[in-house]
Amino acid sequence: MMKRLTITLAIVLGAAVFLQACGEKSQESVMKRMDKQLQEMKGYKTKAEMRMNTGKEEQVYQIEVWHKKDDFYRVALSNQEDEKNNQVILKNEDGVFVVTPALDKSFKFQSEWPENSSQSYLYQSLLNDIQQDKESNFQVTDTHYLFTTKTNYQSNNNLPYQEIYVDKKTYTPVLVKVLDTDQKPVVEVKFEQFQLNPEFNEKDFALDDHPQTDEDKAENTGEKTEQVFSIMYPEFTAGAELQEEKELTIENGTRLIMTYDGEKAFTLVQEHKETVPSSAGFTEVSGEMIDLGHSIGAISNSMIEWNYNGADFYLASDQLTREELIEVAKSVVQQEVK
Repeated sequence: MMKRLTITLAIVLGAAVFLQACGEKSQESVMKRMDKQLQEMKGYKTKAEMRMNTGKEEQVYQIEVWHKKDDFYRVALSNQEDEKNNQVILKNEDGVFVVTPALDKSFKFQSEWPENSSQSYLYQSLLNDIQQDKESNFQVTDTHYLFTTKTNYQSNNNLPYQEIYVDKKTYTPVLVKVLDTDQKPVVEVKFEQFQLNPEFNEKDFALDDHPQTDEDKAENTGEKTEQVFSIMYPEFTAGAELQEEKELTIENGTRLIMTYDGEKAFTLVQEHKETVPSSAGFTEVSGEMIDLGHSIGAISNSMIEWNYNGADFYLASDQLTREELIEVAKSVVQQEVK
């Protein structure tokens, strides 16, 4: 009787081990498989749609990511309704650049991007967030592995979590939902395709290899434009009120200085150029690259600078916190007064 029971128990245990081996993979095994794939691949190309609900209206961006091993990146961010503000993030052996093709303008950053913050559209950044969060949650669906992890957004503490959906066949991300403190999705990145080990040309990551459209070239002739610029006001002011608006004439345009007074005083400067040089080159900035939603900016000490709709913006304050400074900058395009 005892011998029969032992045999039965052995069969049951063996079957359990067999079923486990044939069943769903564990969180650790999925992470190892993703890490191995990332280490062995020569690079990847992917396209994604990013929807952001951080303001009054939803913003939709098309993203194209090229990554080549040895830390080369090209991330093109475009918005069909706002093509003049399309931008390209480029990282090569010379540094990190943000290019605005329509203006032939580039900023060079002394930056550790993309390692210094979560990037919802980069494979390696998502995997790093998964690996760094020892308390991440893991679930399995019919078609995906789902990780819920903490984020590492230096510029936004209001987006602490993310859901990362990984394809069970390819082990590549298919959907990312960035959640607010109430666990509601605020940013959603949906990957449309993911190509591993594509071929790249030597010029694919070169700063001067970004062909412009005929419309872009027409805007860069150095001739005066007929465009009427609108003055932009921040919707969020941290309680400060507009005290003074001073307009100055500068070379090729106008400079508007807005002074906001209160417990959290700040100054907002807007510069509108009537002509655009045919070859603007790049401006080197020492600040950290930051995503403002409407554009990519640079933050350093107590100042943020960015370009939007052909105008240069500078926001400075020694009283606003870093988070408040970023929130003011993000809100500038949300209220437009002509």
